[in-house]
Formats: sequence, structure tokens, C-alpha cells
Amino acid sequence: MNSHRNLILNSDSYKSSHYLQYPPRAEQVSSYIEARDGGGDDPFPHALFFGLQAFLKDFLAKPISGDDLDEAREILTAHGEPFNAEGWRAILNRHGGLLPLEIQALPEGTVAPRGTALVQVTNTDPALPWLTSYMETALLRAVWYPTTVATVSWSARRVIKRYLDQTCDDADGQVGFKLHDFGARGVSSHESAGLGGLAHLVNFMGTDTVAALVAARRWYGCSMAGFSIPAAEHSTITSWGRDGEEAAYANMLEQFGGGALVAVVSDSYDLNHAVTNLWGGRLKDKVLAMDATLVVRPDSGEPKAVVLETVKRLMDAFGWSTNAKGYAVLNPKVRVIQGDGVNLTSIGAILEVLKANKISAENVAFGMGGGLLQQINRDTLRFAMKANAIKIQGLWQDVYKDPATDPGKRSKAGRLGVVHGADGWRTMRLDQVPETGAANLLRPVWKNGRLLADVSLDEVRQRARLTADWL
Repeated sequence: MNSHRNLILNSDSYKSSHYLQYPPRAEQVSSYIEARDGGGDDPFPHALFFGLQAFLKDFLAKPISGDDLDEAREILTAHGEPFNAEGWRAILNRHGGLLPLEIQALPEGTVAPRGTALVQVTNTDPALPWLTSYMETALLRAVWYPTTVATVSWSARRVIKRYLDQTCDDADGQVGFKLHDFGARGVSSHESAGLGGLAHLVNFMGTDTVAALVAARRWYGCSMAGFSIPAAEHSTITSWGRDGEEAAYANMLEQFGGGALVAVVSDSYDLNHAVTNLWGGRLKDKVLAMDATLVVRPDSGEPKAVVLETVKRLMDAFGWSTNAKGYAVLNPKVRVIQGDGVNLTSIGAILEVLKANKISAENVAFGMGGGLLQQINRDTLRFAMKANAIKIQGLWQDVYKDPATDPGKRSKAGRLGVVHGADGWRTMRLDQVPETGAANLLRPVWKNGRLLADVSLDEVRQRARLTADWL
């Protein structure tokens, strides 16, 4: 048995008792997922919805088995919880082990204001009203993490694109490779690396997270979702010894100078010495003679000051030109990538100080690790899944919470639809959607074990650009 793949056990303990807690004669429960509005000062007023399809294909498409049921009964009863053997046996016998659920969702890649319903779930077997909320743990986790990573990455793209628009002649051509995923080693699991790394690739084309490439192939039909370049790490430089630093750099040029780009971490000892005296001095002719562009990587110090100093030293050593917008552009043989201390705040600060010194943003790229894939949680975008309606004896009734101690946690009541029009995004009661004349954007994507919409990564990327333009 493989417990971590057992859907019955992919939940919170207390969910096992909930089948005994719903009103008598209940038939269906509807719940929705949203990233709740964070208020006017929230750094992420919008959410880029992504990642549900991976969960549908990877988990819900696999039926539960008799072994799963036996294992779950053994664990949960010993754990102190009641076990709904009759309910799970019904899923096994009547539905072939596939969960009788209908899931509606916004198209993946949609960028919508916080507070917009992203997903709506309903059980389809009226004998199993408890199933909807039983799936909250797995389903909410499957949505909040990739959506939050995609939103952080998308927000970084907006910041970088703004500075490129101001200081670069080809912002659209440059932006796709300006933020590289360095986060694989800093996440909690290999699965997180794949899903989070893939969420980043909705917005950018650069990654060192190989698991993300596998995830793109497996779940979103993309044979190659991102790209990387040969790059040094400290061990490959310092293994030559301090006296061998120049030889280590020269080896990088010899090994990879025939390609397009090669990145070399250059602060193992003294960054300024390396930039001015080695790259810009004794190795300068080799840099200029090779086909590749050398990307110098600082990896310590205060990011804003270090990047500015590195770019200026490269300008002094290799020369620079002025683009049509009046900003300095390094000799095309050299560029800089900053991969230490990178987050939304530092990206903006670095690009602002470059702009203030009349240096184009095109000279610099960024590598983001923990700040991209790990330094987030469910509360970053205030994600929640809440019941919004229950059907009892054929009649839908509103369900909602409205805590007096925290009005911000009031949930939405009634079956929901989402529309977008001239007056923006609106989440409303489903029966009010026809009055708007707009289509309901919460569309069925899954029903009773069958995927109804198989979206490609290319479609997700295009939609993320399109809906961002609506904002």
C-alpha cells in the first residue's frame, strides 16, 4: 500500500466525523475556493489562478481501491475517529472508486482580483453530501500553493516589465528571461519543486528546477517549458584554490564560451577584484573573443549596492552604449545576474537605483529561490474553501459564515457564478448571472472522474497575459 496516494487519507482527521454532522435529508453540498480580499495595502491585489489540473490528473483520476478503504479504516479508527465505511464502499461499488464530484473553475491562467471565486465543488451522488467538504484539505492545498507562486512570479514580472518599459528598447523581448527559478533546493518536497517551479514558468522562461520541466510535460502538455545555461557554483570555483581563481574562470570560458551564455559566480573571494582585475583585466580578451555572453553573478552583500557597483565596474572595463531611451547598456559580451536576497522588494529597489543612475534594466537578470517557492503560505493570499449552499430534499439553501469578531472572514452565500465585463470582475449568485448578459466563467472542468477541460501550458501563459491586460 502507498498511504500518501490514498485519497481517503489525504484529509484532516476531523473530516472523518463530518458525515455524521450534516442535516438530515441533505443531498448535495456546494463549496468554493477563493483568495480572500487582503485590503487596500495588500501587496498582491490580484491572484493568478493555476495548478488545479495537476491535482485532477495526478490524484482524482486514480480510483480508490478496497485496499485503500481497509487501510483508511484501520488508521482512522485506531486514531480515534469514526470511519464512514458505508460511504466509501458506495464510492467503490457505485462509482468504480472515482469520486462523484463536479468541479467548476475559472480557466487556468486567469488573473482576477482577490475575492473572486476560483473554484466551486459539488458532490453529484445525493447519498454522499459529506464528500464535498471532505476534499477541502487536498483540494485547497492543490490550489493555494501553485496559485500563490504564480501570483508572486507574475507580480515580479510586472515590476521588471515596468522598468524595462522605461529604460529598454525591447521590453517584450527581454522580460521572459529576467527572473530565473533558483528555488528547488529550498522547498519542502520534490512535489513542491515541480508544482511551484511550474507555476513560475507561467510567467517566465528561465528555471533551474528540473522537476518543473517534468511537471509541465506530465500535466500541461508542454515538452519543454523552460531553459537554463551552464553556470558555476562556489564549489567549482573554490576547488581550484584562491590562487587558482583566474584559472577557474578561464576554464569556464574555455568549456562554455562557444554557447550563447555562461554564468559565473564571482564573489568567492573578492567580487570587485574579480570584476575589475580578472574579468575586466587579465581575462578581458578571452571574454571579448568568445561567442557566448558572460553573466557575472554576485552572491553576497547588500543587493542594491552590489549590483550597481558590479554593473559600473563592467561598464568601465568593457564599455557601454546608450539606447534610444537614453539609458546605458553594457557591451553585449557581459551581463549581470543577482541571485542573493531576491524578492519583490529588492527587485524593485535594484531596478530603481539602476534607473536613477541612467542604467538600463536590460543589463540585469534575477535568480529567485526561497522568496519564490517557499517563503509563502496559505495566508499570503488568504486562501479559503467554504461551503456556500446545501440542497435538502431538492431545494438549495444558502450556507455562509459571518463571524462578528472578524467581518473580513464573511463567506459568500449561495451557488456562485463569476462574470467579467466593462464594470470589472464580479462574483455573484448563479441565478443572477443571466441578468448580466455575460457568460459564467466558472466552467465545469471535472465530473465523476472525467477531465472536461485539458488546458496546455501555452494556453495558460496566453491567458495570463490577456487577463492581466484587463486589469
